[in-house]
Amino acid sequence: MRFNEIRNSIPRITGRVLSKDLKFLEQHQIVSRTVKDTAPITVEYELTEYGMTLDQVFRALTEWGIKHRKRIMRKV
Repeated sequence: MRFNEIRNSIPRITGRVLSKDLKFLEQHQIVSRTVKDTAPITVEYELTEYGMTLDQVFRALTEWGIKHRKRIMRKV
């Protein structure tokens, strides 16, 4: 995805925070950054093979989050 696509898909994130987080993820080989020689220059980010190993972790967190939200909503 391109930077603005990512930013638009995450409500209320600032460009500065997203940029910092993407640099961190790139340094830890979770995402790769590709600069394309276009006018204007295009930068794309994608999960690396190593980053894809987090799939089960994200799925587990998503399931937990759904259950947690239902639990909290019952108490309101």
